[in-house]
Amino acid sequence: MGAQATLVINHPDRALALRLVDEVAAEVRRLERIFSLYREDSDLARLNRQGFLVSPATEFVEILRRCNEVWRLTERAFDPTVQPLWIAYQRHFSDPGATATGPSRKVIQEALDRVGFDKLAYSEDRIELPVAGSALTLNGIAQGYVTDRVVDLLRRSGVEHALVDMGESRAIGSAPEDQPWRIGIADPSNSDSILKVLQVTDSAVATSSPFGFRFDGHGQFTHLIDPRTGSTPQRYASLSVVTREAVMADALSTGFNLMDVEKIAGAIRQLDGVEAYVLSQDARWSHI
Repeated sequence: MGAQATLVINHPDRALALRLVDEVAAEVRRLERIFSLYREDSDLARLNRQGFLVSPATEFVEILRRCNEVWRLTERAFDPTVQPLWIAYQRHFSDPGATATGPSRKVIQEALDRVGFDKLAYSEDRIELPVAGSALTLNGIAQGYVTDRVVDLLRRSGVEHALVDMGESRAIGSAPEDQPWRIGIADPSNSDSILKVLQVTDSAVATSSPFGFRFDGHGQFTHLIDPRTGSTPQRYASLSVVTREAVMADALSTGFNLMDVEKIAGAIRQLDGVEAYVLSQDARWSHI
């Protein structure tokens, strides 16, 4: 789904470990055929093209239920129906004569009229987009969801120590010699440099940053688009979430990037076992 993936299995049986790697690859390919924006034949791509999907995969309905949970928790900051805004920015900056000020307010408002998770209809029988031109992106949650499914597969096979990274990281048990797994948070302006190392056991870590993708050369407009306003605010340089499930870490790291610290703290108080590490634009860390 557009991200690099790594899998580290600590297991005494090499043959079994290699077989599990093949099983993981097959499972990831299966889920990509449901969730990927980068495959024209995926279920998500078909939904966006035709506006509806009949008899959707169980995983599709399940991930939308998780989206609804985070959408409510983040007060609509996380919203997978934000895709029309992404398209508006992409089209604008793909034009060689694009203005540096971004899409017009009229274009943004037209996209906003197509955004709103509460307008989406979904059930085990059918998923339907609200209006013409609506579209979903699951890029803010699907990598975490896939990571969790891979962890489930490995655990069913008896793996007690592994580190799974399908765009987001999740540890099974501890690292070799009963040590915590070490997950680095990269400098958002230099991915070769690690700013902070988190030590985790049986936990997931997801990091989101406006530096991840920028539409314009000046970096004023980023992939972190606020679905409530259509703007691309850069509140933080980087934000990482640690929690039990990668699906929640992934979605929360996206939504929290569009919320102030007090709102983030309020959301975390409603959850168990969730932490956030926030790097401000002036390079100060906060732990929530």
